[in-house]
Amino acid sequence: MEWKTFDGKIINQNLQNLVKQTIIRETDLGFRLKVCIGTDSRVHGLISEFATVIVFLREGKGGFMYINLSKENIKMSLRQRMLIEVSKSVEVAYSLCEILEQYKIPLEVHADINTDPQFKSNVALKEAMGYILSMGFIFKGKPNAFASSYCADYVI
Repeated sequence: MEWKTFDGKIINQNLQNLVKQTIIRETDLGFRLKVCIGTDSRVHGLISEFATVIVFLREGKGGFMYINLSKENIKMSLRQRMLIEVSKSVEVAYSLCEILEQYKIPLEVHADINTDPQFKSNVALKEAMGYILSMGFIFKGKPNAFASSYCADYVI
C-alpha cells in the first residue's frame, strides 16, 4: 500500500514505523491523540476508486491524516462496495492496533454507512457493524463517521 500525506507527499516507509514515529512525535509535543480510520469510494463506470484514511486527532488542537488511494475494476453492488470499504479500514486498523494499544491511543473504525434505514447505504449496516465490532474495534457509522464520510470523501 502506498500512503501519502494530505499535500500529496509519498511516504516511503513501512506504515507501522510511520505510525509509531507519528505517535512519538505528537506525544512528545504534548498532544493527546485519537486515531480514526475510514474508507470511502466513488464509482466511475466499472471502476471503483477507494480512499482509506488514518486520521490523527489532537485533542482540542485539530488533526491530520495519511491517505491511501486504490482502484477495483469490477462491477459490484452497493452492499459489496460498502463491505469492501469496511474491509479496507479493518485491514489497516488491524495492522496498527498493536502499536496503538502499546501507546494507549484510542482507535475508532468509521464506516461510510448510514444508520438511518431510509438511506441506501444502510443495506450493509448489520454486516459492517458486526465485522468491525467482532474484530474488537469501536464502530462509528453516519452521521458520526467523519473519517470516512468527510476526510476520505474529500480526497477521493
